[in-house]
Amino acid sequence: MKDICIIIPTIRNYGIVRNYLRNARESGFDVSRLGFLLVTEDFCDISAMKKMLFEEGVQGEVVGQSLRDAWFEKNGIGDFKGIIPRKSHAETSFGLLWMLTGGYDYGIFIDDDTAPLRGTDYFGSHMANLGFRGKMPSLSSDKNWVNVLHHNFTRHMLYPRGYPYSCINETIGVSEKSVKNAVISQGLWTEIPDLDSIRILSGGDLNGQSVVKTVPADFRGNFVVNRSNYLTVCSMNLAFKREIIPAFYQLPMDDNPWKIGRFDDIWSGVFAKKACDIMDDDIITGMPLCAHNKAPRSTFKDLNAEVPALEINEHLWKITDSVRCDSKSYVDIYRAIAERMITEKGSFINADYLQYLGKKMLLWLDCVTKLS
Repeated sequence: MKDICIIIPTIRNYGIVRNYLRNARESGFDVSRLGFLLVTEDFCDISAMKKMLFEEGVQGEVVGQSLRDAWFEKNGIGDFKGIIPRKSHAETSFGLLWMLTGGYDYGIFIDDDTAPLRGTDYFGSHMANLGFRGKMPSLSSDKNWVNVLHHNFTRHMLYPRGYPYSCINETIGVSEKSVKNAVISQGLWTEIPDLDSIRILSGGDLNGQSVVKTVPADFRGNFVVNRSNYLTVCSMNLAFKREIIPAFYQLPMDDNPWKIGRFDDIWSGVFAKKACDIMDDDIITGMPLCAHNKAPRSTFKDLNAEVPALEINEHLWKITDSVRCDSKSYVDIYRAIAERMITEKGSFINADYLQYLGKKMLLWLDCVTKLS
């Protein structure tokens, strides 16, 4: 029975599917549970992608923009096509809607510049995290942000993409929590860390990568994060349960009047963490690791996408943390967060993007409700 939807945004290296399937078979994971959705563009070789899935003996679909538009119309939600930005990594949101109509219980986001580590059970580890019940280290900091790269920090001195600059030099505290329901499993990454352009430039790298690399020894297992503490959530190696979908919209980037990009998963993660806090659910971070083999690209191009959002990023998590909601429903909680975005009248740069964002979030909820 196919209960896990593998969502891969790709315009280049779709062959990574073979690597992940090889890992599954070598680990003894039941491949028949996996259904693949390759989210791509019309200019890509869609027929070659379909051929690869056929050769691997797995079921899946390859969906470019034209097919996405047709899918919206077919499912009676044509008026909601605008919630998925065009030519953006945030097209992964389409995969969430696909899951709702496909009856999947779990989803996994995988970026096409990653690979599973040898000797690990990639899919099995994510599923074990989502099924975990028991005690686990729970982290907090005096800045209310936890650096997911805190292990071995003195070696690499890295903060990941999206970590607020006002929250660096934090002091980490470790306690223990009883995890009852983990709705997100975030795996981390060796090789090229997920950094923002300013941190990449500060290391002298003009090719969008990083002078400092991460290695398996930089990671020491899984952890969760205390209530009212936040963490960066990167969607390159991420599993989740169906129940979080209403509150897990991958936010509209690139295709917006402000040309804001590269914060789709980061801000989605902030909202998801707030919703989890209210629900007393958890985000488990750590394993399984993947190798991040990021292709060279202009650091300055990424900088142009990030700059319009940098000041928003220093405020958005505080605004989100101020939300109060008595409901134990992801739909209701996300609606409360969206409405708070709409009412925000901050004086920081591009604060009006938050009204735009909140309206898109409400449309997302309407769309999800129609499909559920």
